[in-house]
Amino acid sequence: MQEVQAVTTIDLGSLSAKCRAVTPEAAARFAADQWGVTGVLRRFETEKDDTFRLDTPEGSAFVLKIANPAEPRDELDLQIAALDHIAHNAPDLQVPRVFPSREGPLAALETAEGVRLARLMSFLPGRVLDTLPPDRAEQYEIGRTAARLRLAMEGFGHPAAGRTIAWDVRRLPDLEPLIATVTDPGQRRRLETAFARFMDLLPRIEALPRQVLHNDFNRSNLVVDRSGPHPRIAGIIDFGDVVHTAIAIDVSTALLNQLPREDEPSDDMFAGPRAVLAGYLSEAALSDEELSLIPHLVMGRLVTRALLSLWRAAQFPDNSRYILRNTAQGWAQLDWFLAQSPDEVSALLL
Repeated sequence: MQEVQAVTTIDLGSLSAKCRAVTPEAAARFAADQWGVTGVLRRFETEKDDTFRLDTPEGSAFVLKIANPAEPRDELDLQIAALDHIAHNAPDLQVPRVFPSREGPLAALETAEGVRLARLMSFLPGRVLDTLPPDRAEQYEIGRTAARLRLAMEGFGHPAAGRTIAWDVRRLPDLEPLIATVTDPGQRRRLETAFARFMDLLPRIEALPRQVLHNDFNRSNLVVDRSGPHPRIAGIIDFGDVVHTAIAIDVSTALLNQLPREDEPSDDMFAGPRAVLAGYLSEAALSDEELSLIPHLVMGRLVTRALLSLWRAAQFPDNSRYILRNTAQGWAQLDWFLAQSPDEVSALLL
């Protein structure tokens, strides 16, 4: 089969930029030079950058994040400014704190691919939710936290917040050329059907209320503490997809990541998402229009994830296991949506 080259109307930027990994030894030297911090570094698996946990001999822990060379300075500054805004508006929300280097919030690391900008942030202790089975009471707290984060970000603005990023479901129409790159005919047909449904709703989606939002409130980006009698959300991490988008899109991402997985059988696919939504609505309101569109936006996020993951796995085969870690379960979830009529999907949360 002849390879199909997709050309999207989105600049995929750092999602498409290749770079060599920074070694822990080089990262340790850089951290000592820029922040005066020394210790043991351990690499985290990530989508497009180099991220390390740094443990000092004194018992402190930090996260050193070295951006992909294609990530612009203004977009990294957006993430830092968002964290500062949240810390000011909702100091009890646990989000990373950024520590200044000798050069400021961002420090420049010279590499073979060019300058890569780095941040040193606080490490938030706890268990990453993605490693744990679901807990209904915890799902309610996840929803409350998502709503509180949205409210904490109200009024925040930044010149880069209006950027166009591929993981913003509002931009799904721009990813249509990637459908042609899906080599499995069955997968391609499902994506075409779901994409057509999404396009039918696009005028309504474009009319939804918007603000700057986290846009990636998923299990991998939540740290939890289950040591006490009640579950506690101990931290929200990875603000790399912060963008000005629809509030309902941000909610849909939180709900998608509470759908049951293949090893989590459920008679009601939306039991977990409803628990999250109940917690959300205890803190912040959503209109009936938003509630009717959120399930369709969940499906839109599934399509976005499948398209970007399949395309990126082909571009970066060495990182394909990490890139495709959530894709397999997504096909069963997408099949479930397509088995419902659009009206049935609209009624799921009403």
